Amino acid sequence: MRLIETPDNPAPPGAIVSMASAVDGAALRVALWRPTTEPIGTLSIFPGRAEFIEKYFETVTEALARGFIVTVMDWRGQGLSTRQIANRRKGHIDDFSVFERDIDALVRQTLEPFCPKPWFALGHSMGGAILLMNAQSGRSPFERLALTAPMIDIWGIRLPRAARLLAESLDALGFGGAFVPFGKADSVMSKPFEGNVLTGDPRRYARSAAVLAADADLGLGDPTIGWAHAAFRLIDQFADAEYPRRILTPTLIFSAGDDHVVDARAVERFAARLKAGRAISLTGARHEILMERNSIRDLFWAGFDAFIPGTAQSEQEAESVSSAPR
Repeated sequence: MRLIETPDNPAPPGAIVSMASAVDGAALRVALWRPTTEPIGTLSIFPGRAEFIEKYFETVTEALARGFIVTVMDWRGQGLSTRQIANRRKGHIDDFSVFERDIDALVRQTLEPFCPKPWFALGHSMGGAILLMNAQSGRSPFERLALTAPMIDIWGIRLPRAARLLAESLDALGFGGAFVPFGKADSVMSKPFEGNVLTGDPRRYARSAAVLAADADLGLGDPTIGWAHAAFRLIDQFADAEYPRRILTPTLIFSAGDDHVVDARAVERFAARLKAGRAISLTGARHEILMERNSIRDLFWAGFDAFIPGTAQSEQEAESVSSAPR
């Protein structure tokens, strides 16, 4: 396997790229890096929907500088991992619980043999939702979770009950593998920077678009009806007030104040119910916090550093970041 590099997005040196095999045979692309100093633990990065390892090269470099061994995995159905259906442009899954097999594969074939504990996880959007699901089931292998704009609910659905009923009905009728209504095969990164909902940083937006242009196999279009139906089922579980209270893994959630992909208010309500967690709202941030402007990313890293690897003062220090001037 390989990593796709561009002049503006070179891979951090020393990458070890391999394929992990899930129990159902899905092949998952995994990259691992080691710091130049004695590692203080391992940070596993879990991208969001339609993302890929290469998008996180900058974040990997920053985590390596902090002394972590770093792993990044392409979820099944995206990046250069096994796609779920023949059309590579369709983002598809039948049930989000299947993604837990990907986490299990990473643990068995990468973390356990090659990565010292403590293990920590950084998840974005869909990746964050999967990590929360995994923690709620009591199966999380990670000591702490840092999540950016986790997919607790989807922003801007005007008729949520009708949308759920439509997805359920079309899936039951055998259309689960079709694009959602009005869905397209084009990647969201193929659109101009102006008016995008992902980031306010034009350089980082162009950088990600250039990676996709360098290798079209990385690209993913809109989700399928099956994906939407599965996502709605998970979102409905998150809406249960008892759900976050059963998550015992210490969790720090970063919500994006200008998020037009996931519902930031739902994210913050969910975080308020966590027994071992809290939220930091980053004013002015669009959905992809780690691809945002430096001023926003600096606030993210301040919160992250106060929380991971963790000390007796971690929660108090992370709280101070949430009240810092923007």
